[in-house]
Amino acid sequence: TPAFKGRLSQCGKNLYLYGGIPFVSGPISISIGDNTRISGHTTFSGRPLSENPTLLIGNNVDVGWQTTIAVGTTIILGNNVRIAGRAFLSGYPGHPIEASARAKGLPCLDEQCGDIILEDDVWLATGVFIMKGVTIGKRTIVAANSVVTHDLPSDVLAAGNPAKIIRRLTPECIQEVRDAS
Repeated sequence: TPAFKGRLSQCGKNLYLYGGIPFVSGPISISIGDNTRISGHTTFSGRPLSENPTLLIGNNVDVGWQTTIAVGTTIILGNNVRIAGRAFLSGYPGHPIEASARAKGLPCLDEQCGDIILEDDVWLATGVFIMKGVTIGKRTIVAANSVVTHDLPSDVLAAGNPAKIIRRLTPECIQEVRDAS
């Protein structure tokens, strides 16, 4: 934990790393709130050509096994966010769109980068991909193996590739699930 904390700009109390130490690459500013749990099999990367790529992690956040968070500009994880294993938050692609530029090993362009915001209480299930420029509203759940390419509002269940709203998460809907359990 001390080695990982050395890469952080700010660290709240009760950081719990399980299964090792996350891999951190590139120039990235990471700020972590209180009571956060992060798998040691997680990767945090900052785009080398961006000015101060920033990852802001709120309080009571879980980041699961084999998750990659690639910060192009800024990624914000609100309070009480849950990210299951093998998620990928892609704030930058790493390669340019043009084939000849890729063949030359050139980096991705600034316009290929963007922010990602997960508001409070968002839950990403296993294998979810979030693309640049996406905001996911409060209390929204994204189903396993979904690819989110556009903003999602608060209080919905979304699924698919590309992810689409499956249903609204109303208090009545949540009670139905509780009653069925």
